[in-house]
Amino acid sequence: MRFAGSPMRFCRWIAAALFACVTWGCVPLGGTHGVATAEEPRTLGKVISHSPQVSTQYPIEVIAAGMTWCEGPVWVADSAAIDPGVDGGYLLFSDIPRNTIFRWREGSGVDVFMQPSGYTGVRYYGLEPGSNGLVLDPQGRLCMCEHGDRRLSRLTTGGGKVTLVDRFEGKRLNSPNDLVFAKDGTLYFTDPPYGLPERADDPRRELSFCGVFRLSTRGVLSVVSEQIERPNGIGLSADGKRLVVAQSNPKAPTWTVFEIAADGSASSGKIIRDAKETMSRFPGLPDGLCVSKSDLIYASAPGGIDVMNFDGQLLGRFETGKRTSNCALDADERYLYITADDTVCRVRLK
Repeated sequence: MRFAGSPMRFCRWIAAALFACVTWGCVPLGGTHGVATAEEPRTLGKVISHSPQVSTQYPIEVIAAGMTWCEGPVWVADSAAIDPGVDGGYLLFSDIPRNTIFRWREGSGVDVFMQPSGYTGVRYYGLEPGSNGLVLDPQGRLCMCEHGDRRLSRLTTGGGKVTLVDRFEGKRLNSPNDLVFAKDGTLYFTDPPYGLPERADDPRRELSFCGVFRLSTRGVLSVVSEQIERPNGIGLSADGKRLVVAQSNPKAPTWTVFEIAADGSASSGKIIRDAKETMSRFPGLPDGLCVSKSDLIYASAPGGIDVMNFDGQLLGRFETGKRTSNCALDADERYLYITADDTVCRVRLK
């Protein structure tokens, strides 16, 4: 894998690799071992508004730090379908290099929720083996994109996981990245090669393309699009009729919207915005995203979160100044939670 980042970030990735080697060498993981910590209240970056829909009243708060590369945040308001007997009201997020899902709860800080999270093999498997995107299905169950095991899975209430899908037409998926459920349970996800140890050139790769996929409620997997070379973050409009997909290709850093018909078929897709200008000033690429009930798209972009509508109009920006991977809203859409490199942040919304 070609590394692109600061020397400090490179050191964190090497530390994660050593951590992984120790873990897969059957040394048990007992706690965080300094991997992640709750943060004393501090802020970073700034909020920029181009519309009354984005308020500059509240700062970006850092709530946890010390991860290697954090991703896939999801807010759990009700934990009944995940961990019965445990109160909800917490954030889950992936640390991909450490093959771990962490939990953050206000007042309690950070603890390990699941390890391993995305790779269950017996040998070292690259720098990004763990889970990536996390989401709750319509029944409140936790579903995961798993890089190393190359599948989408669901955590069962009684313990263990079930595989939702791991193959298309008999060939293994690349490394599922991000996912979103429609209200009826239809699942959409992206499948770039970033979790493969050698990425697009990995000899274990079986599919010839990186797809946007649709898994029907009957378990039928179909291709929404092959037109996006490096599909990444994915989200649905409130009515389920528009699907937005980020592309993390440096040559075409874009967001594309597909119109979804009643039968599940999709249009050819329309690019609504690109990040080329922002890339010239900040690190990172379009990555994960989420969509509010009022159809605001909160999209990871170089150096922060761009807030836009489905026409691609930029309404504001939460500027972290860091490589920013993903974001998630809480149940009341009171806070936006942001994963930015080794840091988890949140910002109070209007």
